[in-house]
Amino acid sequence: MTDAYTLTPAQKAWQDHEILNQFFGPLPLEPRRIPMRELISTLLSHRTTHVDEELAYDRMLETFGDWEGVLAAPVKELAHAIRTTRWPDTQAPRIQEILRRIKAERGEFTLDFLAEWPVEQGLQWLTDMPGIGLKTASLVLLFNFQKPVLPVDTHVHRVAQRVGMIGPKVSTDKAHQVLLALLPKDSVVLLNFHKHNYWLGQHICFFTKPDCPRCPLKGFCNYYLEHYGPADAAALAATPARWERSWGELQH
Repeated sequence: MTDAYTLTPAQKAWQDHEILNQFFGPLPLEPRRIPMRELISTLLSHRTTHVDEELAYDRMLETFGDWEGVLAAPVKELAHAIRTTRWPDTQAPRIQEILRRIKAERGEFTLDFLAEWPVEQGLQWLTDMPGIGLKTASLVLLFNFQKPVLPVDTHVHRVAQRVGMIGPKVSTDKAHQVLLALLPKDSVVLLNFHKHNYWLGQHICFFTKPDCPRCPLKGFCNYYLEHYGPADAAALAATPARWERSWGELQH
């Protein structure tokens, strides 16, 4: 395996993609949820567990019936319905403002028009909404409309910095464009890069005490080199070839 400091960032990004495709298995580009749910659920997910996000979304729709009901709900009641999220008192008025704008502009609660829009126009429109940043906007455009964008959350950002695909001062927002420039503008590649590095950061490349010996990227990772030295043949041979289900559930 090549030394961590001899590969370019683009070479590292492609090796990352190929290795993690083998480690986790390739994913098809299929929408996991309808666009409106993807948008609102991702907003609810900020610093919230997947279980609590799902609970908040389900309670919201069970309580108010549909998007019209959510829009018309007293804000305190909406905040109570989504109380399992991190900031329900902040998110409730944001959700209503997003719904209000969509209804006013489109005449109905739909994001399907984004399929026909250029990427930059779609990103601009989504990020003009309260609480919607580049990550959420990119998730909606990639997952639901197969647009060639790359969502970068804290896990993807951390892995990319430690491996050496981006510099230590590159912000999460800036990383969306920096990493995208290193990869083919292929939506399937970008989906897999996002999900695989998300899982790596979630289950192996932890914020504190990363599980470097188990990481399949150790052969060209700057962080591994700095903390363990060059990955020798024994270290590489001891690396698992694939993710074991017993290690944890990979959420889609």
